[in-house]
Amino acid sequence: MIFSIFLIGITITMFILMKNLYGRFPHPLLVPVFTTTVILVCILLVTKTSYSTYMGGAKWINELLGPAIVAFALPLYDHREILKKNGVTILLSVFVGSIVGMSSGIVLGIISHINKELIFSLAPKSVTTPIAMEISEMVGGTPALAAVYVMVAGISGAMFGPYLMKLLNIKHPISKGIGFGTASHAIGTSRALEMGTAEGAISSIAMTLSAIMTSFICPLILSFIY
Repeated sequence: MIFSIFLIGITITMFILMKNLYGRFPHPLLVPVFTTTVILVCILLVTKTSYSTYMGGAKWINELLGPAIVAFALPLYDHREILKKNGVTILLSVFVGSIVGMSSGIVLGIISHINKELIFSLAPKSVTTPIAMEISEMVGGTPALAAVYVMVAGISGAMFGPYLMKLLNIKHPISKGIGFGTASHAIGTSRALEMGTAEGAISSIAMTLSAIMTSFICPLILSFIY
């Protein structure tokens, strides 16, 4: 238990250091959530520490995820007029984004000739981890693999999303928020919040809507294909 708590101290320390590093050198490969994860994985591998041992202390950080998500309600309330005015646009955009997010994983899996279990785990990659794991288990995938794919989608979105939007000349806060929330769930929403409260508010509602839509649509798409 003491060693687990020690590892959590390292986790927090590394994140602070990587955040300061990213502040000085804002390169996509230096996004704190990515660099901290890589360093921690290396530490666990070198010390031959199991995931369960690490989570013995990390569960306390994990418990803060719920309150952190609920805290997104504040920017939602502050920008409620924007949400009311653009409700239909947001709904349609998230719906299309959810379809694309699921279809891209399925098509990529089919083209790569991977087995159905991996495809079923990959399909819900763009929603938050608990929901993705539930969807994956429901359709016959592996929840643990789904969690990994969710992490990849979230971290890659946080790393490259801002640069992709700049490349495509996407400047409107609603467009940015929908993109991050639909494609990269909570990690993307956190990144959107760094850009502005409006982006964070839209991203949080896009993340929620995407999770709801994916829960219904993903099983239907997979049952139709298979």
